[in-house]
Amino acid sequence: MTGRLENKVILISGAGGGLGNEQARLMAKEGAKIVAANLQEDPIIAPNQPSDSLWKRTLTLVDDINHNGGEAIAVPLDVTKEEDWISAVAESENKFGRLDVLSNNAGIYYHIGLLEHTVEKFHQIVDINQLGVLLGMKSVIPSMQRVGGGSIINFASIYGISGAGFSTAYQSTKGAVRLMTKSAAMEFVADNIRINAICPGMFDTNLFESSVPKEDWDSMISLVPMKRFGKPHEIAYGVIFLASDESSFMTGADLVIDGGYTCP
Repeated sequence: MTGRLENKVILISGAGGGLGNEQARLMAKEGAKIVAANLQEDPIIAPNQPSDSLWKRTLTLVDDINHNGGEAIAVPLDVTKEEDWISAVAESENKFGRLDVLSNNAGIYYHIGLLEHTVEKFHQIVDINQLGVLLGMKSVIPSMQRVGGGSIINFASIYGISGAGFSTAYQSTKGAVRLMTKSAAMEFVADNIRINAICPGMFDTNLFESSVPKEDWDSMISLVPMKRFGKPHEIAYGVIFLASDESSFMTGADLVIDGGYTCP
């Protein structure tokens, strides 16, 4: 443990997924107290897994952190429900006395063309990826104001920066997350609350594996100058930076971690 996040209380949505899980483990090693949140039944986010597998992973994650000398709790959270967010924040404060950081990590992805989009799928992805981020910010900011500041990390994407030629509804949500981040950052800068967006490229997690057909992987890798997918820890280290005081002069910014995808 090097203490970059010593005693910071961090709420991570979607903690049962590959990226959320890695964030929690690495943050705990840096001294953070972890509030690991996930939907208890999750067939939408990972349709190829049993409905309760991500919640079980969340519980295992919490057990592992506590067993290894850290501090963590698990809380149920449907990011589309404001009452769940309010409850998660209350649990954080009841257990640890405060809330310092939100990793607005939960999200879904549909690897489909425009003509395959349905109204139902559009509303579903907007509710989780966009409304969920807004509700997360709205719910944690009063807690951060009470302790004199905090850091919010919203998950956007390289597909909130440049066009992809597919998954238009997904791209619309990630572009929205970037602009919501900038707007909220300006609104709460006087409260010492920093709000930044992280923009991952293509990376290897359970969400990617369950959403993108394997036959499409090579063509997607070919678009990345580094010619590989990112690994969860490579994104998690960026989240740690934005959560820590090392990024104290950053707000409203995009942190792009994409293997060079957005360079051309």
